[in-house]
Amino acid sequence: MRTIWQSLLLCAALAAASGQALAGETRARQILDRFEHANQWRDHVMIAAHRAGSMQAGKTLYAENSIAAVKGSIAMGAEIVEVDIRRSKDGELVVMHDSWLARTTTCRGEVAKNTLAELKTCRLVVEGTGAITNETVSTLREMLLATRDQILINLDNKLEVGDLSGMIAVARDLGMAEQVIVKENLWNSTRIATVKAAMDAIGGGFQFMPIIADDAVHDAAFAETVDHAFSPRATELINWRAGAETLTETGGPLFSTRMRAAAVRGNWHIWADTYAIVNKPGGFLAGGRGDELAVQANLPRETYGFWADRGATIIQTDEPKAAIDWLAANGYRVPYADEARPAEPASTASIN
Repeated sequence: MRTIWQSLLLCAALAAASGQALAGETRARQILDRFEHANQWRDHVMIAAHRAGSMQAGKTLYAENSIAAVKGSIAMGAEIVEVDIRRSKDGELVVMHDSWLARTTTCRGEVAKNTLAELKTCRLVVEGTGAITNETVSTLREMLLATRDQILINLDNKLEVGDLSGMIAVARDLGMAEQVIVKENLWNSTRIATVKAAMDAIGGGFQFMPIIADDAVHDAAFAETVDHAFSPRATELINWRAGAETLTETGGPLFSTRMRAAAVRGNWHIWADTYAIVNKPGGFLAGGRGDELAVQANLPRETYGFWADRGATIIQTDEPKAAIDWLAANGYRVPYADEARPAEPASTASIN
C-alpha cells in the first residue's frame, strides 16, 4: 500500500512540475508547440489576425499593419499576427500592404521610391475614420521586436521569393526565427521547385507555409505532393467565391475528406481565411462564409463553426475578437497555461 501511495505522490509531483514548466514558457513558445503539433491540437482553433488585427465588430480600431494593432491582438489572445512586407528605396524591409502610401498613411507616392527616413515621416491612418495616429511606418525589425516571446508572426511577402532570405536574416539576428511564418503560393510542379530551391538556400529554423487555391488546384493530391516537398506545419487553403451569391455548402474541392486525412497523415494544420478584400464580394476567400457573415449578419456558426467543422485549425480573420469569443464559448478553444478555462455556456443551442 505504501508503495502505491509513493507512486501516486511521485506522479502528482511530476505532473505539477510539468505544469510549472509549461506555465514558465513564453506565450510564443506555447503557441509554437500547438503550431508544430497539429495532431495533438485538433480540438483547438488558432486565430491569425489579418494585417495585425485592426478591426472589431465591423469597426476599424487601429491602423492596419501597426504595432498598436499587434498589441491589441496579443491582448485578446490571438496566436498569430499577419503583416505585409515591402522594401524601401534604400533597401530596408518595411511593413506595408499596398505598393502606394496614400490609403494607409499621410504620405503619397510609392513605398519603393521613398527612403526609410522619408517613410518615417509618414504617419499611419485608421482606414474608414481617417484618424491620424502617432505611429509611423514600421521596419520589419521593429515589428518583430513588438512580437517577441508573445505571438507568432506571419510575414506576407509582397516582394519576390528571393527576398524571403533577407526577412529571415533579420529574424535570425534578433534570435526570433522560430516565431516567424513565411508563405508562398503554389500551383504546379515548376512553382514548387522554384520555392523549394529558395527555402533550401535559406536553411531551417523558421516555418514555411504553402498557399493553395482552388482556382488552380482541385484536389488533395497536390497538397500531398507539397507535403512531401516541404513538410509544412500548416497549409493555407483558399475557396474562391468568384462573385457567386450562394454560400459554399461543402467548402469546395480543397476542404474534402481526403484533404483532412492528408493533414492528419502529415501532421499539419488546415488554415482558412475569412477576412474581407476591398471591392470584392463578402467572403471572397471563403466561399462567401467570411467575417461579414459572422459579424454583420450575426451568423458566426455559419462562418467560424463551418470552417472548424471542415478541419480548419487555424482561421485568419479581420475579426479576431469575435472569432475567439465564439470559438471559446462553443468548445473550439483549449485554454493556454496562463489562461482561465472559460465557463461552459448554459446551452449552445441558442448561440448563433
